[in-house]
Amino acid sequence: MSVVLPNDRPLRVVGVSGSLHEPSRTTALVRTILERIGERVPAETTLIEVAALGPSFAGALRRDEVAPEVEQALQTIESADLIVAASPVYRASFTGLFKHLFDFVGQYELVGTPVLVAATGGGERHALILEHQLRPLFGFFQALTLPIGVYASNSDFTDYELTSPDVVRRVGQAVDRSLPLIEQASAIRSSEYVATW
Repeated sequence: MSVVLPNDRPLRVVGVSGSLHEPSRTTALVRTILERIGERVPAETTLIEVAALGPSFAGALRRDEVAPEVEQALQTIESADLIVAASPVYRASFTGLFKHLFDFVGQYELVGTPVLVAATGGGERHALILEHQLRPLFGFFQALTLPIGVYASNSDFTDYELTSPDVVRRVGQAVDRSLPLIEQASAIRSSEYVATW
């Protein structure tokens, strides 16, 4: 399987971990997904960790108030060919800093951008975060949320490493089934077609 992008450039993949801690199961899950993508197609991957950036934007009310490294992260997200967005379940939703980071992303900058959603939580009952929290968030941006999301429970990890064969298989399935959609979305975004309503 290969993804053909304009000018034969590598796929720009940006992983965003909404975990507030390091080490983090959520970040480990994002890394696993990024690695799988890199095994399947030529890709330039970037991992953005809210735990590291949080102090630089937590108190900001407007984008022009964030630190330069946060602005760079936002531009990286906005220019991605694919976003892997993941958060631990916190109070039945994603973390506040994860949402706050995306509050600064331009409203129309992710139109048509493929997003693979993922999450971690204490048990299987939290898996609905993918459908009830993450998909609506990226629906607001008119992004293309990919069909298969990935959820992992605490028991799927050993020392912050994803060790569950079932979840690893799910990661592979999510990536493999997404690649044709990613190529299609990239072709549409790079075309000069402009819809008029």
